[in-house]
Amino acid sequence: MTPLHLPTSTRPGTGLPAGEAWQPVVDSTDPWFRRYPVERPVARLVCLPHAGGTAGVFHSWPQSLAPGIEMLAVRYPGRQDRLDDPFPQSLEDLAEEIAGHLLQYLDLPVALFGHSMGSAVAYEVARRLEAWKPDALARLFVSGRAAPTDGPRGTGHLSDDETLAAWAAGLGGPAAEVYADPELRYMLLFSLRGDLRLLDTYRPSELVPLHAPITAFGGTDDLGYPPEELSTWSKVAKGAFDARSFNGDHFYLVPHAASLVEEICSRIPR
Repeated sequence: MTPLHLPTSTRPGTGLPAGEAWQPVVDSTDPWFRRYPVERPVARLVCLPHAGGTAGVFHSWPQSLAPGIEMLAVRYPGRQDRLDDPFPQSLEDLAEEIAGHLLQYLDLPVALFGHSMGSAVAYEVARRLEAWKPDALARLFVSGRAAPTDGPRGTGHLSDDETLAAWAAGLGGPAAEVYADPELRYMLLFSLRGDLRLLDTYRPSELVPLHAPITAFGGTDDLGYPPEELSTWSKVAKGAFDARSFNGDHFYLVPHAASLVEEICSRIPR
């Protein structure tokens, strides 16, 4: 089946007049996922946001998904309606929690997409899914980050507020301008610092190759993780591997959301 990208006013089954924006149905009853149910689902796409990010970064994606693909956007603890939920002790613990809560959704093939920090979390989730239920994982999509290594650890989470805010704003992205607001910046820095602590202290004991195919995406002008670093993910791919770059910086996926989703859907078996 060829993936379709339709304008919001012609989304199948919406019944909306031309020009009226399509609004997805959202199920937020599971604290770990914002689920976008579809009729007769045949596969699921689980999306994991960047450090400091929220499930809302993927809110526009359902309108570009191919028919039959249901999306689940991961809701990390320590932000929005999970503000009082404590951060995990490690990135591996976070992945364990997410993988455990995904078990109920493995009645259909599942693909994972992670951007930036989400790539590392998605890899750890993928390892667990393949160990617990072989063949459940259809594909791993990683974005804006090189494969995990045993190299030097980062220290970004130890930066003072001004330095951390300047660094985050410099990356661009959907919330970059909010870092200029002192009142809102505090809330953003809280989740960002917590996520960076997980990432900066994350070093896998071993790189376990995955049976599922892997696709790596990135921005041509991403200074932190240039396109040539995407190939490092081939080291953890037992099967097929491919890479695709889009024009743009670290947050290339914001302006290219529809095209990126179309690329993803074309690689999900259904």
